[in-house]
Amino acid sequence: MVEPLKPRYSIAWINSLDDVPQAEWDALAVPLQTPFFEWEWLHNMETSGSTTAESGWLPNHLTIWRDRNLIATAPLYVKGHSYGEFVFDHQWADVAARLGVEYYPKLLGMSPFTPAEGYRFLMAPGEDEDELTGIMVSAIDQFCVRNNLSGCNFLYADPEWRLTMERHGFLSWLHHSFIWQNQDYETFDDYLGAFNANQRRNIKRERKAVEKAGLTIRTLTGDNIPQALFPLMYSFYSDTCDKFGWWGSKYLTPSFFEQLYPNYRDRVVFVAAYEEKSPQPIGMSFCLTKGTNLYGRYWGSFQDIDCLHFDACYYTPIEWAISKGIKTFDPGAGGRHKKRRGFPATPNHSLHRFYDPRLAQVFRSYIGQVNDMEQREMDAINQGLPFKQDEAEPECK
Repeated sequence: MVEPLKPRYSIAWINSLDDVPQAEWDALAVPLQTPFFEWEWLHNMETSGSTTAESGWLPNHLTIWRDRNLIATAPLYVKGHSYGEFVFDHQWADVAARLGVEYYPKLLGMSPFTPAEGYRFLMAPGEDEDELTGIMVSAIDQFCVRNNLSGCNFLYADPEWRLTMERHGFLSWLHHSFIWQNQDYETFDDYLGAFNANQRRNIKRERKAVEKAGLTIRTLTGDNIPQALFPLMYSFYSDTCDKFGWWGSKYLTPSFFEQLYPNYRDRVVFVAAYEEKSPQPIGMSFCLTKGTNLYGRYWGSFQDIDCLHFDACYYTPIEWAISKGIKTFDPGAGGRHKKRRGFPATPNHSLHRFYDPRLAQVFRSYIGQVNDMEQREMDAINQGLPFKQDEAEPECK
């Protein structure tokens, strides 16, 4: 549906990236630091059947055009649930239910299933960002009210863009991820040197355990990745998700992984564990890279090898990142193992606007307290990082 806006602009809500030429979309997305809003990544989500109305992720992207030229867009989804977001808003859904407000559907801005900072409106260079932001926020408000959506939520917001959206009336909710920052390390030993003596020994023991198991770890990128590893990565991903049952978060289809090979392998990093003389890895982690950033996504192993998870998901990617001049490594959701390996709790924010005045008032009244509690939790986590003389983590079995 295309709506006239003013002589200079028109807007269109689209349900498929097939409706936007890849070159025009990527002219806005590729300059971003994050890879997760590029046409191939989001298009693969759609065509693989990972983001569909049936899965509760209906693509509903906002686009702004001038003379048939795409000048701005917002990747958006109409959500029928809160799964796959990794921002757990069930408490707000519960408040809405108590108020008699239908919380679902809602409008969501994020890269699906990807808890990595960087969401923002995509705009062509040289455009009036303030004017376009106002136009896009107004279009979103009208769309949500017209379609009885409870609110609009942007997750893992770009820090600078967050400030812009706060000026447009969106409220920030503080969260944290575990992010590794390269402190000008030149070698893996430099990284080890940041820890206390106990943790240095523990990391060395963990890597030694993988070596003693007779495994060789290889880092494969781009054209050096055999095509067969992409469907194999789905098998690892699926197996890991199945181990967690209902909480396994198995959202991606086999086609998603298979389509990465012809369309997106230049961004892919696989860390694969091989047994001697075996042509196929027995475990593997899946990362993406862009510029000076590395992102951990998924992992799996067909054998229970002591400490392999730590090496494939943290140590070898960090070693590779140091060798390539990577500055930031976001290993993905969860923090149970990350903080002990040099990933401090690092803030990120989501942005929210609710259209029922009662729900909006509750959120506005309590979000400050919620954010204060989150900040205290981050402070407590970071006080226990093993850069100080705290107790050693138990050794590998």
